[in-house]
Amino acid sequence: MKPRDELEALLEETGELTEVRALAAKKILAADIALLMKRRGVSKAQLARRMGTARPVIDRLLDPRQPGVTLTTLAKAASVLGGHLRLRI
Repeated sequence: MKPRDELEALLEETGELTEVRALAAKKILAADIALLMKRRGVSKAQLARRMGTARPVIDRLLDPRQPGVTLTTLAKAASVLGGHLRLRI
């Protein structure tokens, strides 16, 4: 068995696989939003204003350790930065 397969098996056995996958996805999404912000020259405060939300919402959006971000928030952030949110199962 490959090390990756062993790790997945262990995480599945301990019931942590779903959480680890969710945190990994959030880390990727946060990095993508941060990259779009940098490319567009948009600050956190500017993004919050454009989204009609508060700065702490943006802080949570960009924090890879904070999984509790709604799809609506992700889609809105992507949209105001000129992108779009794509999901795949």
